[in-house]
Amino acid sequence: MRCHVLIHVTCALGLCAATLAAAQDVRAPEPAAPSTVEVPRAEEPEPPSPMLEGARTQVREGTTWLARSIDSWFGSQPFEEGGKISDGRLSLAFLKRQDQNVDIDVRFNVQARLPNVEKFAYVFIGRDDRRDVLADTPDAFARQNRLLRERDEDPAFVAGLGLDLPNNVSVRLGMRGGFKPYVQARYSLDWTWDSGTQVAFRETVFWARSDRFGSTTALSVEQPLSPSLSLRWLGAATVTQEATKFEWSSVLGGYQSFGSQRLLSLELLTDGTQGAAVAVSDWGLQVKWAQPVYREWLVLEVLGGHFWPRPDATQARGRVWAAGASLRMTF
Repeated sequence: MRCHVLIHVTCALGLCAATLAAAQDVRAPEPAAPSTVEVPRAEEPEPPSPMLEGARTQVREGTTWLARSIDSWFGSQPFEEGGKISDGRLSLAFLKRQDQNVDIDVRFNVQARLPNVEKFAYVFIGRDDRRDVLADTPDAFARQNRLLRERDEDPAFVAGLGLDLPNNVSVRLGMRGGFKPYVQARYSLDWTWDSGTQVAFRETVFWARSDRFGSTTALSVEQPLSPSLSLRWLGAATVTQEATKFEWSSVLGGYQSFGSQRLLSLELLTDGTQGAAVAVSDWGLQVKWAQPVYREWLVLEVLGGHFWPRPDATQARGRVWAAGASLRMTF
């Protein structure tokens, strides 16, 4: 089993991770992210500044210390005997739409293997959008990854225990936004056809006092067109006892890899609510370019797009431009 630890960082990349004061939830792998085949990577450029190298080292050392401390709560087995830090990411994003203020989003997430915890369950700790955490929203619909309208939802502290069961089933018991419990169960299934088409299905059932019972259905289909080009559609819909109409989101995109983590994408984004007076509340086109800077572990992503929002039937559909950028450090 895995232990997912996500820490909310409120400072720039150069700040020492040992002083981190909050946490951010790490979500499980999302359905069928683009899987284009990378061409051989070019030689690494000149080494970056000592400040960036030092910041990366401090982030990893601070994360290892935190994982070791959490693991010690559950047993006496040394962390070095099976403990491991992997898939660490620290990112800083700036997003701006004409109809909204500048949004600054800082996130930290990491996967940690904790030998004492893995005897019976895994621990997750974080600070994230409370609605996305409860509904198990795919990461492709997270604020950092798209320029659609921002929802009025404050981030919240999240913590709890998770358990991976046989037959692709996992369950979670957690707290969000203080002592507000929720329960979540997920079933996932993947297929790969002879043509190379990849299909991923995920169904999550959850309960919380505010929403009572609810569920999120996510489905993605990806078709490779060449070793470096693929098409993908990802859709998700959430319904609860409190809000009986489905809230849905969709991403249809093409993804072209140029090797060395250089990726160009063009995506059609849509949001809406079943049975609402306005079927599609926001839609638009988004272009995204990602590439390493300095080293392969530091990736810059630039976004731009044009959108046509219509929040309700009393307003005409508008037209707005949007842009954003993020810097992601892996360790």
